[in-house]
Amino acid sequence: MVNKPSKADKKIAYDAKLCQLLDDYSQILIAAADNVGSTQLQNIRRGLRGDSVVLMGKNTMMKRSVRIHSEKTGNKAFLNLIPLLQGNVGLIFTKGDLKEVSEEVAKYKVGAPARVGLVAPIDVVVPPGNTGLDPSQTSFFQVLNIPTKINKGTVEIITPVELIKKGEKVGSSEAALLAKLGIRPFSYGLVVLSVYDNGSVFSPGVLDLTEDDLIGKFATGVTMVASLSLAVAYPTLAAAPHMFINAYKNVLSVAVATEYSYPQAEEVKEFLKDPSKFAVAAAPVAAAAAPGGAPAAAKEEEKKEEPAEESDDDMGFGLFD
Repeated sequence: MVNKPSKADKKIAYDAKLCQLLDDYSQILIAAADNVGSTQLQNIRRGLRGDSVVLMGKNTMMKRSVRIHSEKTGNKAFLNLIPLLQGNVGLIFTKGDLKEVSEEVAKYKVGAPARVGLVAPIDVVVPPGNTGLDPSQTSFFQVLNIPTKINKGTVEIITPVELIKKGEKVGSSEAALLAKLGIRPFSYGLVVLSVYDNGSVFSPGVLDLTEDDLIGKFATGVTMVASLSLAVAYPTLAAAPHMFINAYKNVLSVAVATEYSYPQAEEVKEFLKDPSKFAVAAAPVAAAAAPGGAPAAAKEEEKKEEPAEESDDDMGFGLFD
């Protein structure tokens, strides 16, 4: 007869497994497992099989194993996991893409009935329509102040009713009514709370950021740095181009206001002495902006003149005939 492992042996085996996973994986999703059943958890494990491992356990055991393993390996980054181990949570170790794994976990949500005493995670609204219940069941609706009428021998709800609000506890009457109507208003599954990646901890919302979002945020940051640098006259890489341009403007202003000159300033001075040169300089630009504009206009004038000549020939005589 094979002896069953003792509690001490189970703890030793669990500690060894957790420490091995910490060494093998650098990415961990911390997920809440409230109201998740064993069958549902098995389906999640099966769906993530290949590049991810789901590990559940008591928080005290996980914290103890993480702390001891951090001391043994000298890797203090593991200690960042300890504050995250609060409540009914599990660890998803993965080598895959964090966003894809998070989306895969979210697929395994199952509907659940409203049990008495359960805190509602969402608002529960009973839709209008035929319930299929016989008139003797109207007492449930009367207790909950739901307007009904009898239609073809069954109870029919007239208007939609907000039965339970988010954050409220489910009462016995509400649970009984939802059960009779066959409504499973809640859905539960593993919910990713935090992400651990090589010692860094961040919100799962970061996984939804696209490259465009990152570029936009980076550009905003560069703009703010450049503005601050210009305001306090402190040179930075972001503000350097603006500083050079402003300095050149100042030098050009001095050259225009005084007799001091240099090659680049000579052209500006010529324009200021003879403003008509602005029009001459702008003409090639205007022509380039509308290529073929003048020829097209000339062609249109020629086309307008052609029909008049054709009409004279058709009449059979000239102007002096």
